[in-house]
Amino acid sequence: MKIRLNDSNPGQPGEQRMEMSAYLDQQSESKRLYDRALAVMPGGNSRHTIVMDPYPVYARLGRGCRVTDVEGEERIDFINNYTALIRGHSDPDVTAVVSKVIHNGTSFSLPTEYDIRLAELLVDRIPAAEQVRFCNSGSEAVLLAIRAARAYTGRSKIAKFEGCYHGIYDYAQASDSSRPGNWGALDSPQTTLETSMVPNLGKDVVTLPWNRPEICAQLIEDCADELAAVLIDPLPAALGLLSPVEGFLETLRELTREFGVVLIFDEVMSFRIDYRGAGHANGITPDLMSMGKIIGGGFPVGAVAGSTAIMSVFDHRLGEKVHHGGTYNGNPVTMAAGYETMRLMTQDEYTRLAELGDTLRASLSEMLKQRGVQHQVNGRGSMFSLLLSARRPVDFRELIECRESGPELTGLDREMLSRGVLLGSRGLFGVLSTPMGEAELDQFVDALDQSLRALGVY
Repeated sequence: MKIRLNDSNPGQPGEQRMEMSAYLDQQSESKRLYDRALAVMPGGNSRHTIVMDPYPVYARLGRGCRVTDVEGEERIDFINNYTALIRGHSDPDVTAVVSKVIHNGTSFSLPTEYDIRLAELLVDRIPAAEQVRFCNSGSEAVLLAIRAARAYTGRSKIAKFEGCYHGIYDYAQASDSSRPGNWGALDSPQTTLETSMVPNLGKDVVTLPWNRPEICAQLIEDCADELAAVLIDPLPAALGLLSPVEGFLETLRELTREFGVVLIFDEVMSFRIDYRGAGHANGITPDLMSMGKIIGGGFPVGAVAGSTAIMSVFDHRLGEKVHHGGTYNGNPVTMAAGYETMRLMTQDEYTRLAELGDTLRASLSEMLKQRGVQHQVNGRGSMFSLLLSARRPVDFRELIECRESGPELTGLDREMLSRGVLLGSRGLFGVLSTPMGEAELDQFVDALDQSLRALGVY
């Protein structure tokens, strides 16, 4: 993939740029829909990740790696509904299976074969998964993993990492928005809570610093007798996909095994980096793992998986230490879509996506080098992230310092939209899907180049 920089001024002839006036028009369909949404939903939405200034672009159609909005503009989707759509939109094979299943009933108060088939596939593929339990979201999957760890160990505390997001369960969400004013000392991080959380929750959550194995070892040892689980995402999107330093995950595995603490890998997003999951990619087998996103084939899904011994806490035949119900758990539509998606995601498909990811990361780095911009490229497999900084951060605190001292990127999502690329509203983070090829990567690199110029980065 050869980098050809476009040096026309942003907004001038020679630059590939979409017409945004239809969207920005006060009579636009997106504005009309937003006004309707404001009347019936707080903030006009049901998820904060879709917030955009001045209002969201509303989708009408998704096909392959492209999304068409209600104004009729088509864009390449580099966020995949926040990593969930590894096969892109409306994959014909997945759609055909779902259409067939829907005609036979969407959900029952009886089990079906569909959840067995998906569970069998996951158990066969993932080293850590001896048994699986389904739910309807990644947040639920993390919640269930934590409850299972508590039931299995008889302990109450959990440890999680500063700045890492694991869904909206109080114990998992603690310390995910820590900042210099409240995060405390590095060797004893403060557990920070939102005002809506249980006030005394902090006493049962130990906050650990990412990529600091010596500090983590001391903090874990200090509370080992009370610690049920260590919760970690091995490639956290909230930390800009900062890779674990050598020996970090291995240290956690050794410590948790030594003290009888359950090691939980949150792979709701990061499962997509490897055919057998992020644990396998890092050479680590956790005790439990939470999944979601891609295993639902575009439908709401979550799953907790792990060793038979720990998963037995859900077994009604053994006293059911963790009660787990859910009207739509294992529903046939999601299970069929998930099975077909994962069946199609062969080792060859993962390899091809990873090669595309390597190409994109290298191309982004080359473009920024040519522009004289100091940067760090992170990611693995089909996930990528950029940090405009000369410094390569090791942990969450260094990442925040790098971001705050770097160039202002407010409005990047809109600049990218105007150049035919759909990116998340949370910075330079994105993912690939199987319908993509080098042409889509070329467009992304060119769009980012022009967007950064428009924002005054160079």
